[in-house]
Amino acid sequence: MKFFLCVIGMIFIIEGLPYFAFPEKLKIYLLKMVEIPDAYLRWMGLAAVILGLALVYVGRS
Repeated sequence: MKFFLCVIGMIFIIEGLPYFAFPEKLKIYLLKMVEIPDAYLRWMGLAAVILGLALVYVGRS
């Protein structure tokens, strides 16, 4: 459980850094993201999930 909480904490830190460091650029980026087709975002999300699973598998082996 301690490991899980550490991982969740690291996720929050990594996700929060762009909002803290570059809030004005992040707003511009998010506005551009609306223009990206849904299918492309789904494929990128799937690629991120697969990469994440691969990293967890390698890290736990």
